[in-house]
Amino acid sequence: MAERSSSAQHLLGDDLYTRIGNCKLLVVGAGGIGCELLKNIALAGFRHVHVVDLDTIELTNLNRQFLFQQQHVGQSKAKVASERVKRFNPSINITAYHASIFESRFDLKFFENFDMVMNALDNLKARNHVNRMCLSANKPLIESGSAGYLGQVSVIMKGKTECYECTPKPPPKHYPACTIRNTPSTIVHCVVWAKFLFNHLYGEADQENDITPNLDDPNNIESTSEKPNDNRISQQESQSKSEEKINTRRWAVLNNHDPRLLLEKLFHHDIQVLLDMTALWKSRAKPQPLDLGQISSVLHLDQHEADVLPEQKLWSIRDCIDKFLSSASVLRNRFNSCEGKDHLVWDKDDDVSMDFVCASANLRANVFGIPLKSRFDIKSIAGNIIPAIATTNAVVAGLIVNEAFKILRGDFDLCRAVYLSRTPMGGNKLLAPLPLAPPNPSCYICSQQRPTITIKLNLATVTVELLAETILKKNLSFIAPEIVLASGQELLGIPEDDDEREEMVKKIYPRTLSSFNITDGTKCTVSDDLQGELILTLVFRQLSSADPDAPLYSIHQAGTTPFQSLDKRKLDEQATMVATAAIQSEVISGDDIHISSKKCKYEKP
Repeated sequence: MAERSSSAQHLLGDDLYTRIGNCKLLVVGAGGIGCELLKNIALAGFRHVHVVDLDTIELTNLNRQFLFQQQHVGQSKAKVASERVKRFNPSINITAYHASIFESRFDLKFFENFDMVMNALDNLKARNHVNRMCLSANKPLIESGSAGYLGQVSVIMKGKTECYECTPKPPPKHYPACTIRNTPSTIVHCVVWAKFLFNHLYGEADQENDITPNLDDPNNIESTSEKPNDNRISQQESQSKSEEKINTRRWAVLNNHDPRLLLEKLFHHDIQVLLDMTALWKSRAKPQPLDLGQISSVLHLDQHEADVLPEQKLWSIRDCIDKFLSSASVLRNRFNSCEGKDHLVWDKDDDVSMDFVCASANLRANVFGIPLKSRFDIKSIAGNIIPAIATTNAVVAGLIVNEAFKILRGDFDLCRAVYLSRTPMGGNKLLAPLPLAPPNPSCYICSQQRPTITIKLNLATVTVELLAETILKKNLSFIAPEIVLASGQELLGIPEDDDEREEMVKKIYPRTLSSFNITDGTKCTVSDDLQGELILTLVFRQLSSADPDAPLYSIHQAGTTPFQSLDKRKLDEQATMVATAAIQSEVISGDDIHISSKKCKYEKP
């Protein structure tokens, strides 16, 4: 071990090696990149390290997060990684926190204790938060990400480079519920529907959102100029069917969640209902209901290939039916015997739940003429799984430490944003180092002047709850926002205890903005003590559009186009797939896919 340290000192030089040994380092994340990074940190000679990670070790982590083994499953990633990494450098002083980086103890003073912060995170909100804390503490942040064979590392320094939020990230992708319920065209649509089906049958009760055919689909209404009489009849029939329709969850309860009856309803009877909506199929191929009378004669498609792993084998229709019936039977028993709660929670690592979603998605795909996918592929889609490759994580971790060396030497001008590609780029290289971009003067996070954000909404209907929980926390990544109107009136404060929070939720959250005398042009100041010095000015503008399909709100910044909006009809069923990251001059991150549960927008194929 002494020989290894001596070699590192000889390679890095006495001055840099001393600075490495004295550096106080914070690492956020101990997963795929984090494991490789902690190993590199220990071998490089860092001695004062703190690591924060809320996750516990799962079985699926073991193929790439090499610090973990079978006996560690269920334990804290941060704590196990900290103990394991000491084998590489027994002299390292490493402190582990099995905690969320959003906790109040990780405040500005906490960040100010460190000389440098390294991110090894996998979600946008946490990245935004660490970015803001490092800006407030004026500490260099090394940001990183990976997606399959793609990787990226960049350095963020207040006043010198763009911050993580200088470049707006693509908004989450939305799928109209009418597409999911009536006219799926991709396997992703089918997987979304299958997850929605699981939640609707066995998850938390939601009477509003159903997965049965949507009889109010606007694409099923023909132009009155083409067929006025048939159109009126069609509308009347739809209204009659809508009145007679029973909620799927209620139907399942009445039928004791019978697997065979569910199979018949979902893949035969409901498809017949869709076929009766003739206008939908003028420019689309008609779905083919599952012929339950000929199931026994369905040929196996997988041919039982010996060289194909079970997870990657393509199930036959017979296999899908068998898996649907068996998994639905187990889930029925679980649902009926729920203890302490009235619903199940879908988990990609639960074999029964995953079998149900895979079988349901493939059966629906078969009905709509969509190519079937293996269980492995559907799990990747349903579980928001970016294919993780240990080699990519290792390269990214090495690049992080390389940029850290430049910072410790004081060679900040030599720091680069480095992108790893699957195929050679310019100069026949897989790595593309680019100069760090300067701060975006319009960035509402790192701008030298207090930024102003304009929110266009209906002041008479938007509540304080939507403003706080969706606009500020979800869209703008605040943790604990405090809102003070220009008049000095406090619109939203930070509750001191649970009783105050309960009172706020009951009395303040339901009130509309107009009830606080907020009118068109009213300004307020938003701050967040949990995110350091972050303060911005909000300007409320009344939406003038009478369009019933207009967004409930939109967020604008001076000199930019709207970068966030919310469909008026609510967003549901998050997360089915993370988009493959592109090699661009921005941080790699995944997009959640959402369903817009009522509003339907269509483009002709």
